[in-house]
Amino acid sequence: MIDKNTRKLKAVRKKLKKAGFPDVTSVESNGAVLLTGNLDSWNDKVIAGYTAAGKGFRGIINDINVRGCDEPEMSMPLIKDELLAGRSLDAVIVGGGVIGCAIARELSRQNISIAVLEKESDLAMQASGRNDGMIHPGFAASPGTKKAVYNIRGNRMYTKLADELDFDLKRPGSILLFRSAWMKLMIPIFKLRCRNNRVDGRYRAMSAAEVKRIEPNVTETQHGGFLLPSAGIVSPYRVTMALAENAVLNGAEIFLNTAVTSLSLTSQQITEVHTNRGTLNCRVLINAAGVWSDKLAEMAGDRFFSIHGRKGMEAILDRSCGPLQNHIMGMPSLLGNKNSHSKGGGLVPCVEGNILLGPTAEEVPEREDYSTDSHTFSELLGQLGLNNELKASQIINYYSGIRAANWEEDFIIEPSQRVSNLIHAAAIQSPGLASAPAIAEDVAAFAVHALKAGGMKVQPRADFNPRRQAIPCLRELGSEQRARLIKRDPAYGEIMCRCEEVSKGEIRDALRSKVPATTVDGVKRRVRAGAGRCHGGFCLPRVIKIMAEELGVPLTDVTKKGGESRILRCETKEGAFDEAAV
Repeated sequence: MIDKNTRKLKAVRKKLKKAGFPDVTSVESNGAVLLTGNLDSWNDKVIAGYTAAGKGFRGIINDINVRGCDEPEMSMPLIKDELLAGRSLDAVIVGGGVIGCAIARELSRQNISIAVLEKESDLAMQASGRNDGMIHPGFAASPGTKKAVYNIRGNRMYTKLADELDFDLKRPGSILLFRSAWMKLMIPIFKLRCRNNRVDGRYRAMSAAEVKRIEPNVTETQHGGFLLPSAGIVSPYRVTMALAENAVLNGAEIFLNTAVTSLSLTSQQITEVHTNRGTLNCRVLINAAGVWSDKLAEMAGDRFFSIHGRKGMEAILDRSCGPLQNHIMGMPSLLGNKNSHSKGGGLVPCVEGNILLGPTAEEVPEREDYSTDSHTFSELLGQLGLNNELKASQIINYYSGIRAANWEEDFIIEPSQRVSNLIHAAAIQSPGLASAPAIAEDVAAFAVHALKAGGMKVQPRADFNPRRQAIPCLRELGSEQRARLIKRDPAYGEIMCRCEEVSKGEIRDALRSKVPATTVDGVKRRVRAGAGRCHGGFCLPRVIKIMAEELGVPLTDVTKKGGESRILRCETKEGAFDEAAV
């Protein structure tokens, strides 16, 4: 009699052959399907990966070789020292994005030692700092998936989280615009999807006239829409910083420029974590390594999935555009198809007042390629047409981000089935930001269970403080509040960044926070100095000067984003800032 897995594997092979990949080999490995062979294009590898998915295996490990296409290795920090040598920690979290920092904050409720290891020079430098900041309402994910479950839970948690951690959260709601009149026939399906996913709020269909009333500048080609009022917006990197700062306040440690290079195991248990900054011991390891989470799983001998990059380009419009739109708007590919794994992008108001355009979606072999190109930019500009008053000339910046996609298109949130003290929080892409608080709850519970199973007594901390106070934002204060703040601290009366009205006090406090900025971009992420239309043309020299003074380093040691990204070539003999050297 043929067993169940053999039947499933035969089904995979049949699908691959039918799709035109008879020479791709598929075998079972660690409960997953391992694909090997040689193909001529990256696109063929992508198609083969998705063709093999959906047959009931744990995941797809896509090791197909693409001729002439070598996938780049992970970038590494330049620092090499023994900072962590000999350290013993109860919980080590690999990855300093919103997921890793949310887990650190949740674990800091317990009487355990916690460290977050982040290979970049700051937190939120990859996916968590390169997305649209949308707190999805929970409509798009397929019912029954982990994406759907965590999205709804996480969305509901954000109101309390924003209050406790003092970050901006707005709920403008999202309108899914109908491209044509026939899409109105989909309204019962949209409502059923909302019920199945337990979407909050009074979701409803709207006529074209009703959409026009609440969005006067909407495109004339719309035929009505579907309103999802629970959709929210945040600053994703500020949320990440808030989570991290609260975790540190409660005893967690953050180690930047720290990459895991290998793991040592004894009896299917991780005992040593080897990094570029020394070897440490841990009781439990949490894999929140984003686009590199499959490689970390492989280091631990628990590889059952593989990650590929999904690149998205986005553009930011000037803050003066804020009044031109009230809701998140898009004409997305709501239910998707076999060749598309994107919600379609759109126009997203930002909490700071800008409007964000995008994202696009492209499957790419590079996991850290943040380049932009004219073809994708042209595609992106097509989305401007959703709002009649928006123009390309209003764009002040554009960038790319990489989502950590797996071939099964769902989150991997689970303890390892092979390694007793390893927990995976992997394959987190959209709606990962919205899902982060809920994911953190479950991963923290898994970690506590693993620690207790290992013989450790874990108790809740009696002195856990859930609250964090943000740096005052001068631009958002009324005149009386400004006057009181400046009287208390005159540095808040010295404006350094004209575009965003950022004061010296805000920049100084960003450099002294629980997770201090150490780069120019780090200051920008925390207090928005340089985030305006002039891109730091006015404030950059002043930011560098404040940083050098606060960090106690020469002006020439201040970097844009860490590593060798130095901004200045020289100083004057007196040590003063030579503005001509920028």
